[in-house]
Amino acid sequence: MRYFLLLTMLLGWLALGQHTSQAAEKPFRLPFDTPPGPDSWYLGQPYGNTTGAYRQRSTTYRYGQGIHFGIDLSAPCGTPVVAIGDGVVLHVDGPHGSPPHNVVIEHPNGYSSLYGHLLERAKLTVGQSIRAGDVVALSGDSFGTCLAAPHLHLEIRDHSRTRLYNPMLLIDADWDTLALLGPTPRAFQRDLAEPRRWQSLYDQPEARLQGPLLNNFASTWPPSLGGR
Repeated sequence: MRYFLLLTMLLGWLALGQHTSQAAEKPFRLPFDTPPGPDSWYLGQPYGNTTGAYRQRSTTYRYGQGIHFGIDLSAPCGTPVVAIGDGVVLHVDGPHGSPPHNVVIEHPNGYSSLYGHLLERAKLTVGQSIRAGDVVALSGDSFGTCLAAPHLHLEIRDHSRTRLYNPMLLIDADWDTLALLGPTPRAFQRDLAEPRRWQSLYDQPEARLQGPLLNNFASTWPPSLGGR
């Protein structure tokens, strides 16, 4: 048990480390100030062609072409959420999903960040200037009860809010190490016609809101629930 805790702490500090060689390519920081770990926060679901999103491609994730168009970071309700970059508050509880509360910050580099499933309405005002690392909200869960699966849902979009990007390509963190934390495997759905496509944290498609399904595979693995 002691070894596991020490290993978790080491992985957490490594994951928080800044990677100077990638800093120019990755303009954003993580949305939490605390190190990751089983009692703080960890990667719950990555962006992209996840098996969970595939199984709900025609319902929950239809709006984002069938893929999980953000990242889920599991965290206890009430965990402070910080801005991933400098910007201006664009929306507080705007029309962007991720209930019960969300915040959108517009950044000067052409991107917008959305923080969803928040515990309460953020104490921010539209037009307010924000610096990277400022606390902008408290994490919650999608049901507003903190009983099911508390987590922060984070998206990175363009300024039109219709084009969605993989946050792992834009946030400066050691995602390979972060993926080692947490209790569940990060499975991606496999298109048997192109079995190597979209199978890593980084090789995932961009999405456009309300575009056609990207993952309506004719032959796939693992099979859908019910064998379809």
